[in-house]
Amino acid sequence: MPDHVDVDVAVVGAGFAGIGLGVRLARRRRESFVLLERAHGVGGTWRDNRYPGVACDVPSHLYSYSFRPKPDWSRVFAPGPEIHEYLRECARDEGLDPHLRLGTEMQHARWDGTRWRVATSAGTYRAKVLVVAAGRLSEPRIPELPGLSDFEGPVFHSARWDGAAELAGRRVGVVGTGASAAQIVPALAGAASHLVVFQRTPPWVVPRGDRAYSDHERRAFALDPAAERALREELFDEAEHAIAARRRVRPDIDRLRERALGHLAAQVPEPDLRARLRPDYEIGCKRIVISDDLYPALGRDDVTLEPSALARVEKSTAIAASGAHHPLDALVLATGFWTTRLPFAQRIEGRVGLLAERWADGMTAHASTAVHGFPNMFVVNGPNASLGHNSAVYMIETQIDHVLGALDHLADRPGIPLEVTAEAEEAYTREIDAMSADTVWLRGGCDSWYVDEASGRLTLLWPGTARSFRARNGTFDPRPYGAARALDGG
Repeated sequence: MPDHVDVDVAVVGAGFAGIGLGVRLARRRRESFVLLERAHGVGGTWRDNRYPGVACDVPSHLYSYSFRPKPDWSRVFAPGPEIHEYLRECARDEGLDPHLRLGTEMQHARWDGTRWRVATSAGTYRAKVLVVAAGRLSEPRIPELPGLSDFEGPVFHSARWDGAAELAGRRVGVVGTGASAAQIVPALAGAASHLVVFQRTPPWVVPRGDRAYSDHERRAFALDPAAERALREELFDEAEHAIAARRRVRPDIDRLRERALGHLAAQVPEPDLRARLRPDYEIGCKRIVISDDLYPALGRDDVTLEPSALARVEKSTAIAASGAHHPLDALVLATGFWTTRLPFAQRIEGRVGLLAERWADGMTAHASTAVHGFPNMFVVNGPNASLGHNSAVYMIETQIDHVLGALDHLADRPGIPLEVTAEAEEAYTREIDAMSADTVWLRGGCDSWYVDEASGRLTLLWPGTARSFRARNGTFDPRPYGAARALDGG
């Protein structure tokens, strides 16, 4: 490889955001671009998460690109391998192979005044525009527990599943009760000789209602694309209604809470277990689990629900905060990800220093996409760009439209970089904070991975409808950007 390669756009990450942007760029046939992916395959979180039972919590026909529908999803909620294959097909069939740089990790990106100089594990790229599409569920969060590194059996995170570990017939501990654990526990229950689930905080759980699509349904969607689009719109509208409960609107939040309590009562007849599984915070404050088989699994005789966190490990014994000792052969850490303190921020150096320093008090970005001090850089699926009630893919597509509009603007003004003003970013942040103030995420009485630990701000989620996000941010507006001023001026 030469000293560097010049491209118009360097995209970091080849998950839903990176592939989606890559497809749209490839169809334009205007910009030269590369997709920098540290792994040796595309797919992002659906490549990494290969644990038993992995599936999506958003209906399949909504959790896919609007510009590349898939009529033949196997189930209402697609299993992880099927989603991964969908993304692989998108990359292959849309001609992204020449643009993919697999096994190429971004090590450092620096704005040099005119371009981004992106140093990778496979050489250096100089890009007019840097798009960070690394996602928020890419860096596993491993708890710092005394003795964990000395545990005598296999220990691995749910997103780094050890397929060689023999779990059948063994004593297995699962740390956590969030969305991943809710899929792993039913898959392991009955296969392990005994399963211990360490529950720091019980989740709210609502029915899933999954089923397989019939051959007739899949053929009908293939023959009538309008029917598939109508289903997508129906699913979208149904999901949008859920924002009222997150805003603590009554009777919406009361109905949602009663639905979850009814599910708990119907599936857990034993009073003591039911009491341990009832949350003490408001529904929606943490991510709601969608499951029909978690509660039945926790009620099995060969499953122990430990109602406290894992505190330490001594050789092959896991010791809970309650003081209970649990002999184990293997430990699965379903302990989440670094979501509000994204590790890539430590590797990006803009006009004003490191992005991690810029975000020391919590992530912010104008239009959830552009950061003051980082010219010609856009973040997809970053600050306040996720949802707690609808499809992340809709949000990603909205941000892609914003980025493409910015590229059009840059093309019309060669050599003039785009940088959002500090005033515009601060105004947008105030808007987000005002929208968030009375939501369940800040008023629900819990600690969640949606909220920045240092500032107490809601930095991960958009606190409104998905449609309002698109109306606010889907069309690029050059007015908040300081394209005409000298960028060295502040």
